[in-house]
Amino acid sequence: MAEYTQNSMAAVFQNNAAKFGDSTYASHKKDGSWKEISWNQMNTMVHNLAYYLLSIGIEKGDKVGLFSPNRWEWHLTALAIHSIGAVDVPIYATNSAEEAEYILDNSDSKICFVGTEDHLKKVLKVRAKLPGMKQVIVFDEVSVNQEMELTLEKALSIGESKADPAKFDERINAIQPSELATLIYTSGTTGNPKGVMLTHNNYVSNVTNTLLGMADPVTGKPFLGPDDQYLSFLPLSHSLERTAGFHGAVMTGAKTAFAEDIARLLDNFKEVRPTIIISVPRIYEKVHAGILAKTADVKGLKKKIFNFAMRQAAKNLPYICRDLPRKGFFAFKYRLADKLVLSKLKDTLGMDKLRYAISGGAPLSQSDAEFFIGMGIKILEGFGLTETTPITNFNRAWFIKPGTVGQPINETTIKIADDGEILIQGPQVMAGYYKNEEATKEAIMPDGFFRTGDIGVIDEDG
Repeated sequence: MAEYTQNSMAAVFQNNAAKFGDSTYASHKKDGSWKEISWNQMNTMVHNLAYYLLSIGIEKGDKVGLFSPNRWEWHLTALAIHSIGAVDVPIYATNSAEEAEYILDNSDSKICFVGTEDHLKKVLKVRAKLPGMKQVIVFDEVSVNQEMELTLEKALSIGESKADPAKFDERINAIQPSELATLIYTSGTTGNPKGVMLTHNNYVSNVTNTLLGMADPVTGKPFLGPDDQYLSFLPLSHSLERTAGFHGAVMTGAKTAFAEDIARLLDNFKEVRPTIIISVPRIYEKVHAGILAKTADVKGLKKKIFNFAMRQAAKNLPYICRDLPRKGFFAFKYRLADKLVLSKLKDTLGMDKLRYAISGGAPLSQSDAEFFIGMGIKILEGFGLTETTPITNFNRAWFIKPGTVGQPINETTIKIADDGEILIQGPQVMAGYYKNEEATKEAIMPDGFFRTGDIGVIDEDG
């Protein structure tokens, strides 16, 4: 197979599917055990779903809704949509029927993929108000009784019977970097949400430039690769999980395990033992608070040993934040603390293999950051917005400064306006808001800088 020009994440996926073949692409829990899907199996399904979409007349640039919780089928659907030059429109799985209706209507979506019977019911409830909606395709095997409803399994089967590899290649090769890939609707505090237009280049450049910052600064050797294991639990409709989790794993060849749900997250951690996670501060806060609550009642020698370990973890911060080797008597004390407490704590949490934890979406408290970093878990806090695909800054693995969002990524310029507002310029800045020129002009200045609406300062370390 000829290698595809990597103008889109769909092309990146194709190239890596050829490279990684029967290696695991994803895993998910079914009937009490984890089932694996290889890159080859995923690619066969991506092709068959793309063939189905082509067979029902989905054209380049057509919008396709995606209304589902995190699951492997979400990845499959987005990859198939992108492969034929169409545009996916994610909807939060928790949205109401009316919220979904607004997004599907405003985006001109032709069809909508839904996760469960509940999501199917929500779309069918408002279907009469969506005259442009041709069909709803549901991931779960549920009974469908109308012409416009279809299960994913049926769509894959029809697609397989209508295989058109030449058309698939023609579509994926025709994708231009500047063309629209995704419409993500941001929930504004007032009024209807705005559709953020993200291009193929927004995604490819943002993942590429972020991964450059996740490589050894001296050797250039990447820190992430096919041996890494992601655990996906942030909503894929959220820009951070989409770019850093989904697309980051596709580009590095890493495996993705899909958490069952937030209620089972700690159990899934222990079962999967991920090497990298993408999260929001709330998860770190909950785990930290849980540990402190459990150790609050510990007495006597055990309490003294725990306190000793916590002191060593706090002293470990300057070493781990700057990637420096521990020295002298402290190195001995930290090894002891790790053996007696820290390694056991990480093992209990399922975090014993966790190398990097990405934090974004809201400010991470310094105490939470320092707690995990001291234990040897590198939390790399960053910054960005849906409108910036989203990554603009993050703390590097060898230069962590708790309480900051780190330095800008490659090709990204940040300046502070006279009133303190953070302004951002780079290839990750959105193309604009869908059908909303006025809001676009307000957000993107004539010189290309995006107004974040956030206040910030740039310190001596950038």
